[in-house]
Amino acid sequence: MKKRILVVEDDPAILTGLVDLLQGEGFAVEQALDGAAALARHAEARPDLVLLDVMIPEKSGYEVCREIRRTDASTPVIMLTAKGEEVDKVVGLELGADDYVVKPFSAKELLARVRAVLRRGKPRESERDDRPIRFGDVSIDPRTMRGTKRDRAFDISRRELSLLRLFTSREGEALDRITLMDEVWGVRYEGTTRTLDQHMAGLRKKIEDDPAHPLHFTTVHGTGYRFTAAP
Repeated sequence: MKKRILVVEDDPAILTGLVDLLQGEGFAVEQALDGAAALARHAEARPDLVLLDVMIPEKSGYEVCREIRRTDASTPVIMLTAKGEEVDKVVGLELGADDYVVKPFSAKELLARVRAVLRRGKPRESERDDRPIRFGDVSIDPRTMRGTKRDRAFDISRRELSLLRLFTSREGEALDRITLMDEVWGVRYEGTTRTLDQHMAGLRKKIEDDPAHPLHFTTVHGTGYRFTAAP
């Protein structure tokens, strides 16, 4: 059965190009020109992946992503943005997006990202573990995709949950970026490790007392990251 992709883009020329590209690669494609239509098509078509432009009318891509994640924690979302600033990427990832692609992008790059997230669409056995993750004053419930730190609650994305499971299972180890990308994004992930760094920034903001001086998720310069449960 063909994988179904919902493309949300308000520029008719770009939308047509994306639809032609994806259909040419064997995907079934749904279309939406604005945020309201995107939510309606998502509810009706139940796509396997959403390509979501940030700057769309009615509701922004950020608003659409937030709404999708309220009822759907598993369908991958790739955000398309013309903005290159780090803060915009972090916002999208914190809202539950799985990846982002900055315009202008090549057909090869986009297809690589699409295939990577679709490969990760079916959870591994290790990702079906519903046991809570607890360390320090942090508790994560995989069933609700929600976490708490003291009396503050926050949402957690699928990628963040996968990262947390990997880190907590290998506490104290210096995990290099390639290992993290392979384990969480898929063995043949063809994106850049900048995506990982954005996800780590999001995790630190939710979990660390001071994200600028992290104690649980520390950077191992030239390698990657190390997790410590009780700093």
